[in-house]
Amino acid sequence: MLNLKQDMRDIIDSAIKAVLPESAVKEALNNPAFTSRRGKGKIIVASIGKAAWRMAKAASDILGSGISGAVVTKYDHSMGDIPGLEIFEAGHPVLDENTLKGTRALLEHVKNLSPDDTVLFLVSGGGSALFELPAEGATLSDMQDISSQLLACGADIVEMNTIRKHLSSVKGGRFAKLCAPAHVFMVVLSDVLGDRLDSIASGPAAPDLSTSEEALAIVKKYDLKVKPELMKILAQETPKELDNVTAVITGSVTALCQAACEIAKGKGYNPLVLTTTMTCEAREAGSFMASIAREVKVSGRPVQAPCAIIAGGETVVHLTGHGMGGRNQEFALAASMGISGFDDIVIASLGSDGTDGPTDAAGGIVDGKTEATLKAKGISIPEVLKENDAYNALKAADALLMTGPTGTNVNDVAIALIG
Repeated sequence: MLNLKQDMRDIIDSAIKAVLPESAVKEALNNPAFTSRRGKGKIIVASIGKAAWRMAKAASDILGSGISGAVVTKYDHSMGDIPGLEIFEAGHPVLDENTLKGTRALLEHVKNLSPDDTVLFLVSGGGSALFELPAEGATLSDMQDISSQLLACGADIVEMNTIRKHLSSVKGGRFAKLCAPAHVFMVVLSDVLGDRLDSIASGPAAPDLSTSEEALAIVKKYDLKVKPELMKILAQETPKELDNVTAVITGSVTALCQAACEIAKGKGYNPLVLTTTMTCEAREAGSFMASIAREVKVSGRPVQAPCAIIAGGETVVHLTGHGMGGRNQEFALAASMGISGFDDIVIASLGSDGTDGPTDAAGGIVDGKTEATLKAKGISIPEVLKENDAYNALKAADALLMTGPTGTNVNDVAIALIG
Protein backbone atom coordinates (compact mmCIF):
# COMPACT_ATOMS: atom_id res chain seq x y z
CA MET A 1 0.00 0.00 0.00
CA LEU A 2 1.28 3.48 -0.89
CA ASN A 3 2.43 5.70 1.98
CA LEU A 4 1.96 9.09 0.35
CA LYS A 5 3.72 11.27 2.90
CA GLN A 6 6.71 8.97 3.26
CA ASP A 7 6.93 8.53 -0.51
CA MET A 8 6.76 12.31 -0.93
CA ARG A 9 9.65 12.80 1.44
CA ASP A 10 11.70 10.08 -0.28
CA ILE A 11 11.08 11.64 -3.71
CA ILE A 12 12.05 15.09 -2.47
CA ASP A 13 15.24 13.93 -0.74
CA SER A 14 16.37 11.80 -3.68
CA ALA A 15 15.60 14.50 -6.27
CA ILE A 16 17.64 17.06 -4.31
CA LYS A 17 20.57 14.65 -4.13
CA ALA A 18 20.47 14.36 -7.92
CA VAL A 19 21.23 18.08 -8.35
CA LEU A 20 23.85 18.55 -5.63
CA PRO A 21 26.94 20.52 -6.70
CA GLU A 22 29.65 17.89 -6.28
CA SER A 23 28.85 15.82 -9.35
CA ALA A 24 28.08 18.96 -11.35
CA VAL A 25 31.48 20.51 -10.57
CA LYS A 26 33.30 17.25 -11.26
CA GLU A 27 31.68 16.99 -14.67
CA ALA A 28 32.42 20.62 -15.52
CA LEU A 29 36.10 20.40 -14.57
CA ASN A 30 36.54 17.59 -17.09
CA ASN A 31 35.54 20.00 -19.85
CA PRO A 32 38.42 20.48 -22.35
CA ALA A 33 37.94 24.25 -22.11
CA PHE A 34 39.16 23.97 -18.53
CA THR A 35 41.57 21.04 -18.65
CA SER A 36 43.48 22.69 -21.51
CA ARG A 37 44.32 25.62 -19.22
CA ARG A 38 45.52 23.64 -16.20
CA GLY A 39 49.24 24.02 -15.58
CA LYS A 40 49.54 27.23 -17.61
CA GLY A 41 49.09 29.72 -14.81
CA LYS A 42 47.38 30.34 -11.50
CA ILE A 43 43.89 29.04 -10.75
CA ILE A 44 41.81 31.47 -8.72
CA VAL A 45 38.57 30.07 -7.28
CA ALA A 46 35.73 32.59 -6.99
CA SER A 47 32.59 30.91 -5.66
CA ILE A 48 29.32 32.76 -4.98
CA GLY A 49 25.77 31.76 -4.05
CA LYS A 50 23.91 29.45 -1.70
CA ALA A 51 25.79 26.42 -3.03
CA ALA A 52 29.12 28.27 -3.09
CA TRP A 53 30.78 26.34 -0.28
CA ARG A 54 29.95 22.92 -1.65
CA MET A 55 30.95 23.89 -5.18
CA ALA A 56 34.26 25.29 -3.92
CA LYS A 57 34.92 22.24 -1.74
CA ALA A 58 34.32 19.96 -4.72
CA ALA A 59 36.72 22.02 -6.83
CA SER A 60 39.33 21.93 -4.06
CA ASP A 61 39.04 18.15 -3.74
CA ILE A 62 39.55 17.77 -7.49
CA LEU A 63 42.28 20.37 -8.03
CA GLY A 64 44.23 19.85 -4.80
CA SER A 65 46.69 22.35 -3.36
CA GLY A 66 47.86 25.45 -5.17
CA ILE A 67 44.52 27.16 -5.61
CA SER A 68 43.56 30.42 -3.94
CA GLY A 69 40.46 32.58 -3.87
CA ALA A 70 37.32 33.27 -1.91
CA VAL A 71 33.84 31.90 -1.23
CA VAL A 72 30.80 34.08 -0.48
CA THR A 73 27.71 32.21 0.67
CA LYS A 74 24.59 32.64 2.79
CA TYR A 75 24.69 32.60 6.57
CA ASP A 76 24.89 29.04 7.98
CA HIS A 77 25.74 27.61 4.54
CA SER A 78 29.48 27.20 5.15
CA MET A 79 30.66 23.84 6.43
CA GLY A 80 34.18 24.73 7.49
CA ASP A 81 37.56 25.74 6.10
CA ILE A 82 38.75 24.96 2.58
CA PRO A 83 42.54 25.06 2.04
CA GLY A 84 43.65 28.19 0.20
CA LEU A 85 40.21 29.82 0.18
CA GLU A 86 38.74 32.61 2.29
CA ILE A 87 35.17 31.86 3.42
CA PHE A 88 32.56 34.57 3.91
CA GLU A 89 28.90 34.37 4.90
CA ALA A 90 26.53 37.21 4.10
CA GLY A 91 22.90 38.29 3.88
CA HIS A 92 20.25 36.86 1.60
CA PRO A 93 17.83 37.82 0.06
CA VAL A 94 18.86 41.36 1.09
CA LEU A 95 22.58 42.11 1.04
CA ASP A 96 24.45 43.42 4.08
CA GLU A 97 27.90 44.67 5.16
CA ASN A 98 29.33 41.15 4.95
CA THR A 99 28.25 41.00 1.31
CA LEU A 100 30.53 43.93 0.55
CA LYS A 101 33.32 42.52 2.73
CA GLY A 102 33.27 39.16 0.96
CA THR A 103 33.02 40.74 -2.48
CA ARG A 104 35.95 43.07 -1.85
CA ALA A 105 38.07 40.13 -0.64
CA LEU A 106 37.17 38.12 -3.73
CA LEU A 107 38.07 41.01 -6.01
CA GLU A 108 41.52 41.24 -4.41
CA HIS A 109 42.22 37.71 -5.64
CA VAL A 110 41.53 38.59 -9.29
CA LYS A 111 43.74 41.68 -9.45
CA ASN A 112 46.83 41.79 -11.65
CA LEU A 113 46.28 38.44 -13.35
CA SER A 114 47.95 37.34 -16.60
CA PRO A 115 46.43 35.85 -19.78
CA ASP A 116 47.67 32.41 -18.62
CA ASP A 117 45.73 32.60 -15.36
CA THR A 118 42.22 31.14 -14.95
CA VAL A 119 39.44 32.35 -12.70
CA LEU A 120 37.27 29.34 -11.86
CA PHE A 121 33.98 31.15 -11.26
CA LEU A 122 31.48 28.91 -9.46
CA VAL A 123 27.99 30.39 -9.53
CA SER A 124 24.78 29.30 -7.83
CA GLY A 125 21.44 30.82 -6.91
CA GLY A 126 21.54 33.64 -4.41
CA GLY A 127 24.62 35.16 -6.01
CA SER A 128 22.76 38.37 -6.79
CA ALA A 129 22.48 39.27 -3.11
CA LEU A 130 25.69 37.57 -1.96
CA PHE A 131 28.10 39.07 -4.50
CA GLU A 132 27.81 42.81 -4.72
CA LEU A 133 29.69 46.06 -4.71
CA PRO A 134 27.51 49.09 -5.48
CA ALA A 135 28.43 51.22 -8.46
CA GLU A 136 30.14 54.51 -7.73
CA GLY A 137 27.49 56.86 -6.36
CA ALA A 138 25.34 54.08 -4.86
CA THR A 139 25.47 52.82 -1.27
CA LEU A 140 24.69 49.61 0.59
CA SER A 141 21.60 51.29 2.02
CA ASP A 142 20.44 52.14 -1.51
CA MET A 143 20.87 48.53 -2.65
CA GLN A 144 19.08 47.15 0.42
CA ASP A 145 16.18 49.53 -0.06
CA ILE A 146 15.64 48.79 -3.73
CA SER A 147 16.03 45.01 -3.16
CA SER A 148 13.35 45.15 -0.46
CA GLN A 149 11.03 47.13 -2.74
CA LEU A 150 11.48 44.64 -5.58
CA LEU A 151 10.80 41.68 -3.29
CA ALA A 152 7.67 43.31 -1.86
CA CYS A 153 6.11 44.35 -5.17
CA GLY A 154 6.24 40.88 -6.74
CA ALA A 155 8.86 41.61 -9.40
CA ASP A 156 10.15 38.44 -11.05
CA ILE A 157 13.79 37.35 -10.85
CA VAL A 158 14.71 38.71 -14.29
CA GLU A 159 13.29 42.13 -13.42
CA MET A 160 15.07 42.19 -10.08
CA ASN A 161 18.36 41.25 -11.67
CA THR A 162 17.99 43.87 -14.41
CA ILE A 163 17.89 46.55 -11.73
CA ARG A 164 20.70 44.97 -9.71
CA LYS A 165 22.99 44.74 -12.74
CA HIS A 166 22.67 48.39 -13.58
CA LEU A 167 23.41 49.52 -10.01
CA SER A 168 26.43 47.23 -9.57
CA SER A 169 30.15 47.40 -10.21
CA VAL A 170 30.45 43.57 -10.46
CA LYS A 171 27.25 42.40 -12.16
CA GLY A 172 26.12 42.55 -15.79
CA GLY A 173 29.49 41.34 -17.11
CA ARG A 174 31.56 43.76 -15.07
CA PHE A 175 33.26 41.06 -12.96
CA ALA A 176 34.66 39.41 -16.10
CA LYS A 177 36.05 42.79 -17.14
CA LEU A 178 37.80 43.09 -13.77
CA CYS A 179 39.37 39.62 -14.24
CA ALA A 180 40.82 40.42 -17.68
CA PRO A 181 43.23 39.52 -19.21
CA ALA A 182 42.75 36.24 -17.30
CA HIS A 183 40.23 33.74 -18.65
CA VAL A 184 37.05 33.13 -16.67
CA PHE A 185 35.74 29.54 -16.67
CA MET A 186 32.24 29.80 -15.23
CA VAL A 187 30.41 26.78 -13.80
CA VAL A 188 26.73 27.47 -13.16
CA LEU A 189 23.94 25.89 -11.12
CA SER A 190 21.01 27.72 -12.65
CA ASP A 191 18.18 29.16 -10.55
CA VAL A 192 16.74 31.19 -13.43
CA LEU A 193 14.01 29.84 -15.68
CA GLY A 194 15.37 29.43 -19.20
CA ASP A 195 18.96 29.43 -17.85
CA ARG A 196 19.75 32.96 -19.03
CA LEU A 197 23.40 33.48 -18.12
CA ASP A 198 22.96 37.22 -17.88
CA SER A 199 20.27 36.71 -15.22
CA ILE A 200 21.82 33.96 -13.07
CA ALA A 201 23.36 35.83 -10.10
CA SER A 202 22.77 38.92 -12.26
CA GLY A 203 25.38 37.78 -14.79
CA PRO A 204 28.75 38.90 -13.33
CA ALA A 205 30.58 37.16 -16.18
CA ALA A 206 27.99 37.24 -18.96
CA PRO A 207 27.30 39.84 -21.65
CA ASP A 208 24.23 41.70 -20.45
CA LEU A 209 21.11 41.28 -22.57
CA SER A 210 19.15 43.78 -20.50
CA THR A 211 19.35 47.48 -21.21
CA SER A 212 19.29 50.66 -19.18
CA GLU A 213 16.00 51.46 -20.92
CA GLU A 214 14.49 48.24 -19.51
CA ALA A 215 15.82 49.02 -16.03
CA LEU A 216 14.16 52.42 -16.07
CA ALA A 217 10.92 50.86 -17.33
CA ILE A 218 10.89 48.46 -14.34
CA VAL A 219 11.21 51.41 -11.98
CA LYS A 220 8.17 52.97 -13.63
CA LYS A 221 6.20 49.69 -13.79
CA TYR A 222 6.37 49.09 -10.04
CA ASP A 223 6.50 52.75 -9.03
CA LEU A 224 9.76 52.17 -7.17
CA LYS A 225 11.02 54.95 -4.96
CA VAL A 226 14.47 55.63 -6.41
CA LYS A 227 16.72 58.61 -5.68
CA PRO A 228 17.69 60.86 -8.63
CA GLU A 229 21.37 59.90 -8.39
CA LEU A 230 20.43 56.21 -8.71
CA MET A 231 18.32 56.97 -11.77
CA LYS A 232 21.48 58.39 -13.38
CA ILE A 233 23.37 55.16 -12.59
CA LEU A 234 20.53 53.03 -13.98
CA ALA A 235 20.81 54.97 -17.24
CA GLN A 236 24.45 53.81 -17.71
CA GLU A 237 24.82 50.78 -20.00
CA THR A 238 26.40 47.44 -19.07
CA PRO A 239 28.94 45.40 -21.15
CA LYS A 240 27.39 43.73 -24.21
CA GLU A 241 30.43 41.71 -25.33
CA LEU A 242 33.03 39.65 -23.41
CA ASP A 243 35.93 37.74 -24.96
CA ASN A 244 37.45 36.11 -21.87
CA VAL A 245 34.65 33.84 -20.63
CA THR A 246 33.66 30.16 -21.08
CA ALA A 247 30.40 29.16 -19.38
CA VAL A 248 29.04 25.71 -18.53
CA ILE A 249 25.57 25.15 -17.02
CA THR A 250 25.64 21.97 -14.92
CA GLY A 251 22.32 21.92 -13.07
CA SER A 252 18.82 23.39 -13.41
CA VAL A 253 15.19 23.01 -12.39
CA THR A 254 14.65 20.79 -15.44
CA ALA A 255 17.13 18.27 -14.03
CA LEU A 256 15.42 18.50 -10.62
CA CYS A 257 11.98 17.77 -12.08
CA GLN A 258 13.30 14.93 -14.21
CA ALA A 259 14.92 13.36 -11.16
CA ALA A 260 11.65 13.62 -9.22
CA CYS A 261 9.84 12.06 -12.18
CA GLU A 262 12.16 9.05 -12.32
CA ILE A 263 12.09 8.47 -8.56
CA ALA A 264 8.29 8.66 -8.42
CA LYS A 265 8.02 6.19 -11.28
CA GLY A 266 10.27 3.79 -9.41
CA LYS A 267 7.87 3.95 -6.47
CA GLY A 268 4.89 2.98 -8.59
CA TYR A 269 3.45 6.39 -9.49
CA ASN A 270 2.61 7.49 -13.03
CA PRO A 271 4.67 10.69 -13.32
CA LEU A 272 3.77 13.81 -15.26
CA VAL A 273 5.89 16.96 -15.44
CA LEU A 274 3.46 19.82 -16.02
CA THR A 275 6.03 22.57 -16.46
CA THR A 276 9.52 23.67 -15.52
CA THR A 277 8.71 27.37 -16.03
CA MET A 278 6.05 28.09 -13.39
CA THR A 279 6.13 31.83 -12.61
CA CYS A 280 2.68 32.90 -11.38
CA GLU A 281 1.42 34.01 -7.96
CA ALA A 282 2.26 31.33 -5.36
CA ARG A 283 -1.22 30.93 -3.88
CA GLU A 284 -2.77 30.73 -7.36
CA ALA A 285 -0.27 28.04 -8.36
CA GLY A 286 -1.15 26.08 -5.22
CA SER A 287 -4.86 26.33 -5.96
CA PHE A 288 -4.23 25.22 -9.54
CA MET A 289 -2.19 22.21 -8.43
CA ALA A 290 -5.01 21.20 -6.11
CA SER A 291 -7.51 21.48 -8.95
CA ILE A 292 -5.42 19.13 -11.09
CA ALA A 293 -5.29 16.62 -8.22
CA ARG A 294 -9.07 16.76 -7.94
CA GLU A 295 -9.42 16.28 -11.70
CA VAL A 296 -7.31 13.13 -11.47
CA LYS A 297 -9.62 11.76 -8.79
CA VAL A 298 -12.80 12.63 -10.69
CA SER A 299 -11.88 11.82 -14.28
CA GLY A 300 -8.44 10.22 -14.44
CA ARG A 301 -7.13 13.22 -16.36
CA PRO A 302 -4.44 14.25 -17.21
CA VAL A 303 -2.92 11.00 -15.88
CA GLN A 304 -4.24 7.91 -14.14
CA ALA A 305 -3.76 7.48 -10.38
CA PRO A 306 -1.62 6.56 -8.59
CA CYS A 307 0.35 9.42 -10.01
CA ALA A 308 2.84 12.18 -9.32
CA ILE A 309 2.16 15.61 -10.81
CA ILE A 310 5.37 17.66 -10.88
CA ALA A 311 5.93 21.36 -11.57
CA GLY A 312 9.12 23.39 -11.37
CA GLY A 313 9.84 27.09 -11.47
CA GLU A 314 9.68 30.04 -9.15
CA THR A 315 6.42 31.66 -8.14
CA VAL A 316 6.03 35.14 -6.66
CA VAL A 317 4.31 36.59 -3.60
CA HIS A 318 2.73 40.03 -3.34
CA LEU A 319 3.09 41.18 0.25
CA THR A 320 -0.17 42.43 1.74
CA GLY A 321 0.47 41.60 5.40
CA HIS A 322 3.19 41.39 8.00
CA GLY A 323 3.41 37.67 8.72
CA MET A 324 6.19 35.17 8.09
CA GLY A 325 6.53 32.70 5.25
CA GLY A 326 7.70 32.21 1.69
CA ARG A 327 6.35 31.42 -1.75
CA ASN A 328 6.46 27.65 -1.28
CA GLN A 329 4.65 27.86 2.05
CA GLU A 330 1.94 30.03 0.48
CA PHE A 331 1.69 27.54 -2.39
CA ALA A 332 1.19 24.60 -0.02
CA LEU A 333 -1.24 26.41 2.28
CA ALA A 334 -3.40 27.55 -0.64
CA ALA A 335 -3.33 24.02 -2.08
CA SER A 336 -4.60 22.57 1.20
CA MET A 337 -7.98 24.29 0.72
CA GLY A 338 -8.44 22.62 -2.66
CA ILE A 339 -7.77 19.08 -1.42
CA SER A 340 -9.62 19.36 1.89
CA GLY A 341 -11.45 16.13 2.67
CA PHE A 342 -9.43 13.94 0.28
CA ASP A 343 -7.60 11.20 2.16
CA ASP A 344 -5.31 10.14 -0.66
CA ILE A 345 -3.79 13.40 -1.94
CA VAL A 346 -0.58 14.98 -0.61
CA ILE A 347 0.91 18.18 -2.05
CA ALA A 348 4.34 19.61 -1.30
CA SER A 349 6.19 22.68 -2.52
CA LEU A 350 9.76 23.51 -1.63
CA GLY A 351 12.80 25.56 -2.48
CA SER A 352 15.64 23.30 -3.61
CA ASP A 353 18.08 25.24 -1.41
CA GLY A 354 16.18 24.21 1.72
CA THR A 355 15.14 27.73 2.74
CA ASP A 356 11.90 29.40 1.70
CA GLY A 357 11.88 33.15 2.12
CA PRO A 358 13.32 34.44 5.43
CA THR A 359 12.46 31.22 7.28
CA ASP A 360 14.07 27.95 8.34
CA ALA A 361 11.56 25.89 6.33
CA ALA A 362 12.06 24.62 2.79
CA GLY A 363 8.33 24.86 2.12
CA GLY A 364 5.17 23.00 3.11
CA ILE A 365 3.60 19.57 2.80
CA VAL A 366 -0.20 19.33 3.12
CA ASP A 367 -2.97 16.76 2.81
CA GLY A 368 -6.75 16.50 2.98
CA LYS A 369 -6.78 17.05 6.75
CA THR A 370 -4.67 20.22 6.89
CA GLU A 371 -7.49 22.73 6.48
CA ALA A 372 -9.71 20.97 9.06
CA THR A 373 -6.82 20.87 11.54
CA LEU A 374 -6.38 24.63 11.21
CA LYS A 375 -10.12 25.33 11.44
CA ALA A 376 -10.23 23.37 14.71
CA LYS A 377 -7.57 25.74 16.03
CA GLY A 378 -9.51 28.80 14.92
CA ILE A 379 -7.17 29.55 12.01
CA SER A 380 -8.66 30.78 8.71
CA ILE A 381 -6.44 30.07 5.70
CA PRO A 382 -7.75 33.03 3.62
CA GLU A 383 -7.02 35.37 6.54
CA VAL A 384 -3.57 33.85 6.98
CA LEU A 385 -2.80 34.37 3.29
CA LYS A 386 -3.87 38.02 3.53
CA GLU A 387 -1.33 38.40 6.34
CA ASN A 388 1.34 36.41 4.46
CA ASP A 389 1.70 34.27 7.59
CA ALA A 390 1.86 30.82 6.01
CA TYR A 391 4.79 29.75 8.20
CA ASN A 392 2.89 29.96 11.47
CA ALA A 393 -0.24 28.34 10.01
CA LEU A 394 1.70 25.41 8.58
CA LYS A 395 3.59 25.09 11.85
CA ALA A 396 0.26 24.85 13.71
CA ALA A 397 -0.77 22.02 11.36
CA ASP A 398 2.61 20.26 11.59
CA ALA A 399 2.90 20.83 7.84
CA LEU A 400 6.20 22.68 7.50
CA LEU A 401 8.71 20.94 5.25
CA MET A 402 12.13 21.11 6.90
CA THR A 403 15.26 19.95 5.10
CA GLY A 404 17.93 22.32 6.36
CA PRO A 405 20.32 23.91 3.84
CA THR A 406 20.70 21.41 0.99
CA GLY A 407 23.83 22.83 -0.62
CA THR A 408 22.22 23.41 -4.00
CA ASN A 409 19.79 25.92 -5.51
CA VAL A 410 17.96 25.24 -8.78
CA ASN A 411 14.55 26.90 -8.25
CA ASP A 412 11.50 25.32 -6.65
CA VAL A 413 9.62 22.09 -7.19
CA ALA A 414 6.02 21.26 -6.35
CA ILE A 415 4.66 17.72 -6.32
CA ALA A 416 1.17 16.30 -5.92
CA LEU A 417 0.98 12.60 -5.06
CA ILE A 418 -2.42 11.06 -5.72
CA GLY A 419 -3.16 7.56 -4.44
